Amino acid sequence: MTVVTLADRQHQPQPLAPALPRMTVEAKLDYCRAFAASGLLPRQYRQQPANLLYAVEFAESLGLHPMVAITGVHVIEGKPTASSALISALVRRAGHRLRVKGDATSATAQIIRADDPDWVFEVTFTIEDARRAGLLGKDVWKKYPASMLKARALSAVARDACEEALFGVHYTPEELGAVVDQEGNPVYLAGEIQRDTEEEPAPAAPPRDFLAEAQQAQDAAAVRMVWEEAKAAGAPAHFLDQLAAIGRDKPGARPVQQPVEGVVEAVVVEEHQEQDEERAAALATMYDAAKTAGLSAEEADEAFRATFGHAPAEATVAELAEQRDDLLDAAGVAA
Repeated sequence: MTVVTLADRQHQPQPLAPALPRMTVEAKLDYCRAFAASGLLPRQYRQQPANLLYAVEFAESLGLHPMVAITGVHVIEGKPTASSALISALVRRAGHRLRVKGDATSATAQIIRADDPDWVFEVTFTIEDARRAGLLGKDVWKKYPASMLKARALSAVARDACEEALFGVHYTPEELGAVVDQEGNPVYLAGEIQRDTEEEPAPAAPPRDFLAEAQQAQDAAAVRMVWEEAKAAGAPAHFLDQLAAIGRDKPGARPVQQPVEGVVEAVVVEEHQEQDEERAAALATMYDAAKTAGLSAEEADEAFRATFGHAPAEATVAELAEQRDDLLDAAGVAA
């Protein structure tokens, strides 16, 4: 007879929560339609049976109860992510040993695989690593550095040691750019800010056709306003040049006395030049702040892209100023 000790049982795979019995597609749809009416669900699932069905299917693939996936799995830009708590649970469910320790300056996570107990997988994530990655400007990193460091170390060591236990949820929401709270749960999902009230989210505004608006504008001044709004919305330079070309043919356009080869001469030339000079100055001060924080230009670019989702060359003056202030704050220098 085989005797299983308490120590043996502690390192055997353990269920997170009992999964639901397998249901037919029709039964799943009925379950999700009924469940979606609950006001206690996270906002992305309320009155959204299709989203709930995704969670149910994902939970079934992981062998989890749907509530575990609903509360612990978050989809960011189409990619499933998991809270650090769920990643930890998945690792331990697979029978592996996990240890995480740290403080507000450094965190270390270790995993000892059940099938290879003589080797220790270890990852350390420090506050300097976070600084180089441009993370310290985020509000949650300012308030809860210890929790964020532990979450980063935990997810990294889990990917390294036991990817098969994660079932495709390799990252936390924060690692994919979501704004999160202290527990690592997103404050918004897929670009939509999660509200604290019970109000229904406002419908998204339809996308604007700036080119059509410029073509229908009565005069150059109206085109100039469209150009400025498109730039504020993050339109790239080549698109702004198309708008400027339209304005050049409208009544009231300012003639350009000395055309410069390779440069669009248009109604917005003077304003464009002034704004470009202002943006260039803001870009220079941002790089100066990065240097003060101990970052190279390449590291500064990577940190900016991680925060805003695009390169500094495409940034607005306000974004550059915000990144400059965050870098100076991280370096302990008054902005």
